[in-house]
Amino acid sequence: MNEPNQPRAVQRILSNLGPGLITGAADDDPSGISTYSVAGAIFGYSLLWTALISLPLMAAVQLMCARLGMVTGRGLGGAIRMRYPRWVLWPACALLVVANVFNIGADLGGMADAMQMVTGVRSYFWTPFFAVFITGLLVWTSYNLIARVFKWLTLVLFAYVIAAFLARPDWSAVLRGALLPHLEWSRSYMSVLVGILGTTISPYLFFWQAAQEVEEERKMGRVTVAERRGATDLELSAAKDDVFTGMFVSNLVMFFIVLTTAATLHAHGVVNIETAKEAAEALRPLAGPGAYWLFTLGLIGTGMLGVPVLAGSCAYAIAEAASGKGVSLSQKPRQAPRFYLVIAGAMVVGLALDFAGLNAVKMLFWSAVVNGMLAPPLVILVVLLTSDKRVMRERVNKPWAKALGWTCAALMTAAALALIFI
Repeated sequence: MNEPNQPRAVQRILSNLGPGLITGAADDDPSGISTYSVAGAIFGYSLLWTALISLPLMAAVQLMCARLGMVTGRGLGGAIRMRYPRWVLWPACALLVVANVFNIGADLGGMADAMQMVTGVRSYFWTPFFAVFITGLLVWTSYNLIARVFKWLTLVLFAYVIAAFLARPDWSAVLRGALLPHLEWSRSYMSVLVGILGTTISPYLFFWQAAQEVEEERKMGRVTVAERRGATDLELSAAKDDVFTGMFVSNLVMFFIVLTTAATLHAHGVVNIETAKEAAEALRPLAGPGAYWLFTLGLIGTGMLGVPVLAGSCAYAIAEAASGKGVSLSQKPRQAPRFYLVIAGAMVVGLALDFAGLNAVKMLFWSAVVNGMLAPPLVILVVLLTSDKRVMRERVNKPWAKALGWTCAALMTAAALALIFI
């Protein structure tokens, strides 16, 4: 009786996929992949449980950001500016910029290393190439094109799912690692845990999610804040499908990267790795050339998805905080010069970090730890904004969402404090 409705339900969910899917996929950038690889190599299957814990927390926070953008008609930077004083606004933006610029440098370095592995051409040449190419993509193309390209790029993430099956894991050990949380009170364990939380529940995703919901409304012809303000039950339901699908994909990929490196590197005593590049190189003799190529090419593809989101979220936050007006990737550079200057500036500073003698290898992992340390105050701001009737009117958070949001903030704060004081 229900069979004819099932294809329609699937079709409805697929048609609703957009900002949430892209945001979730962008979360698995080279920094994230490196962090998950380090986790699997050092601690084996024992950190798989973090994927199950982070999924509901991440989904709740991202759904708050999506609802905020849809209901207020503003991005997160604009919403903070509207509700809080400047001494709250600019430190929040500063936290984002610091985390993002460090992350951009790490990701550009990771992509360049992967291209060196594929082509034999030194990574030194690939880093500026990717920086210029991605900047050009953001500056000279339209939002509609970028959204379509990003949506298809999400498919590259399934390379890591395939690589996991090629690794032939011990499925009984996988089940234990996923369902039985394991904690170690050591600095090494806590740094990996903070890195996992930071690269999964990242500040740049909050700003990007809200901004992309506004972009989608602009695409429908709702140019002013007044035209965009408010959202129907149907629109919010569609956003929920989109966000939960994106966050599920993000955490699924995280799970399988940890699983792959646990089944290969950790199982064979290869625990001294610092990046996804080293993980890919170690995979070749252990899991075969197929896993190696999937892992390496996936690193490049995820960087093409993650770096634009990092630079773009910086630009949205700063432009909205400075003017209170909406900005869009569909605008030309002459229409939004400060917006595009922030994009270019973030890329230049990120590139400079790679050429300043900082270790790009270690930056990939430590950028995730930086995100984990800086995210809690922004999670708190998101929960406060979306629980405020003056901001959300009748669309304030439901009790379950608020509870998950505060749990997320508390867990990330506790992990960060443990890393500092352990």
